[in-house]
Amino acid sequence: MRRVLVTGAASGLGAALTAAFRARGDEVLATDRSGADLTLDVTSEADWAAAVAEVERRWDGLDVLVHNAGVAGGGRLDVAEIEEWQRVLDVNLLGMARGMWAFTPLLKRQRGGQVVAVASLAGLVHPAGMASYNAAKAGVVAFTETIGHELAGYGVRAMAVCPSYFRTNLVASMSGRDEAVGAIVARLVEESPVTADDVAAAVLDGLDRGAELVLPDEFARAAYRLKLEDRSAYDQQMRAQAAKLERLT
Repeated sequence: MRRVLVTGAASGLGAALTAAFRARGDEVLATDRSGADLTLDVTSEADWAAAVAEVERRWDGLDVLVHNAGVAGGGRLDVAEIEEWQRVLDVNLLGMARGMWAFTPLLKRQRGGQVVAVASLAGLVHPAGMASYNAAKAGVVAFTETIGHELAGYGVRAMAVCPSYFRTNLVASMSGRDEAVGAIVARLVEESPVTADDVAAAVLDGLDRGAELVLPDEFARAAYRLKLEDRSAYDQQMRAQAAKLERLT
């Protein structure tokens, strides 16, 4: 039985992860801004401190910390406004930073644990029209690797999860001036054959294997493989996609 905290657990992938862990017999503290076991706004340092206090009260330790809370974002470079960048970075990247600031002393003290960060294929592969989201999720991937290195001496492991588009309600959190890009993202999410349950199953499998990077679906694996093995073809594909965006109004 593992003791698990999941952020953004009220819906979507967070709810699927919570159900998957509990089906394994794990105890889960499901957190979200509302509709969960514990209120946790990842942009609030006070909420993170309260989460640590609740974990210590309830379990006196934590086996798995899952950074899942996030918002969608994007938009072309000359369309998306700086306020949109700030929102995406504040939730998706700095939300995780606040969580690690709060929980690292506990992880060090207990000399063990697992950190799981739900990033995105956008953290590894960077299509046009998604600059803020790409930057935030690439930061999550880099941050997760740093955690794994920095806390290895304390027995703490870190794993980044990088799915491509999958069916979830995350797109409902997407807002901003570039409505044309938002419509494309919504369509890709709606048409994806991958579900939140599929991604949750891949996360638990990755934990079982001790993986450091999980690409849950074949599209994500193929896209990242293309970037690693044929950078010229990857660049051509990304620039062709960028050219299509230029034709949008």
